[in-house]
Amino acid sequence: MTGLLINGAVRDSAGARTFPNINPATEQSIGSAPDADLSDLDAAVAAARRAFDDTDWSRDHDFRAHCLRQLHEGLCAEQERLRDVLVMEAGVPVALTHSIWLDTILDSVLYWADLATSYPYEVQLTARQTLAAVTSTRTVVREPVGVVAAITPWNYPLPLNIFKVAAALAAGCTVVLKPAPDTPWSGTELGRIILERTDIPAGVVNVVTAADPLIGAALVADPRIDMVTFTGSTEVGKRIMAAAADNVTRVCLELGGKSANIVLDDADLPALAADIAGVCAHAGQGCALTTRLLLPRHRYDEGIAVARAAFEQLRCGDPTDPAVVVGPVINARQRDRILRMIDVGKQEARLLVGGGTPESLPVGYYVEPTLFCDVGPDAVIAQQEIFGPVLAIIPYEDDDHAVQIANNSIYGLSAAVHSKDTDRAMGIARRLRTGTVGVNGGVWLAADTPFGGYKQSGLGRELGIDGFAEFLETKSIALPC
Repeated sequence: MTGLLINGAVRDSAGARTFPNINPATEQSIGSAPDADLSDLDAAVAAARRAFDDTDWSRDHDFRAHCLRQLHEGLCAEQERLRDVLVMEAGVPVALTHSIWLDTILDSVLYWADLATSYPYEVQLTARQTLAAVTSTRTVVREPVGVVAAITPWNYPLPLNIFKVAAALAAGCTVVLKPAPDTPWSGTELGRIILERTDIPAGVVNVVTAADPLIGAALVADPRIDMVTFTGSTEVGKRIMAAAADNVTRVCLELGGKSANIVLDDADLPALAADIAGVCAHAGQGCALTTRLLLPRHRYDEGIAVARAAFEQLRCGDPTDPAVVVGPVINARQRDRILRMIDVGKQEARLLVGGGTPESLPVGYYVEPTLFCDVGPDAVIAQQEIFGPVLAIIPYEDDDHAVQIANNSIYGLSAAVHSKDTDRAMGIARRLRTGTVGVNGGVWLAADTPFGGYKQSGLGRELGIDGFAEFLETKSIALPC
């Protein structure tokens, strides 16, 4: 176990309270995490406030870049320890940790290190007569927003901790990180690395773990917080917006999704088998996964056969097995919710594969890869985010109908389009009301690519220049000439 990071020191929670960290593959505790109370939270926020208000952290761009490069080196040095943590506490299959769950995201820290010094924090506008009939020069200054509360989920715990913390630090903010209680070590290990391997000053980064969700609510409502960045469900995002409204605290929200994968009628269906089955990676616990498969009516049976064969080859298994990509879901509560949604699907569509828990795995929070077809566009399983290894196949008549179905959602996070005609696929992509679209297997996730959603999939963007700018305020200064 590692402790809370508050004001540059690792410490126990008040009263030395802890809560168990449960391995979802074994249902057994792998250790414990500090269970912070309101006094711990107060100390963390106060430390972040002092570090922002009373030091030159926000103004020293070169030093921030230096610290972020140290953080990158520290993360790389501790890569194997972090891999073990992800597999144990999040149930991430070890095979997936060699991709965006760990290995391929570490260099993103260098992107923000470079941006810390290269970003144009001041832009000089040309002299002109203003609306008040005074000729003036104007300088547009962008400066850090202040103290950031970063609240992260359990499905991509380490990547999202890194993305939020590194971008906020690069912009000159200070941070209070609250990891999900299901994956506390992905936060406390990051805090330990920051303390042991970087020159980041005391109070600039604070890590607070707690079992009680009221700690997160108190963090959002604290008037000393200037911004909240949150990734999680739309339901919780709405509550965060409401709580932040009292202080008019800025929010950046990356929320739920029900993304569509549109297979156009000229696509190579057999070649898409792996893409279709990919929605079950990490047991389908991804907000941007394309959990609605839209197939053209006249190739519907062919598409169903491809999807069915792909799903029948999937097997749940021990996440420490390098051959496994479908591990457990995070906890019993989530497993039971997914199973209830599957039961709803059985009443409104045709079940092709799965539909329960694997008999061969009586221990662990496993759900079988589950495939439905003949799903109506307005069906519950076509509209609600399930967040498990479940795919709904929906037929469509023509391109316009496919776009209509894809946009028929309260969400707008991501989508995919497949066609042999790239121009046609790009035309469809431009009509989709989503924040990201992958065309013919294109992958948008990168440090320099903005990520976020339309509609109830969130507000603001993470990653890229847009994500960096979320952590900045804008000031205009005028001088007569």
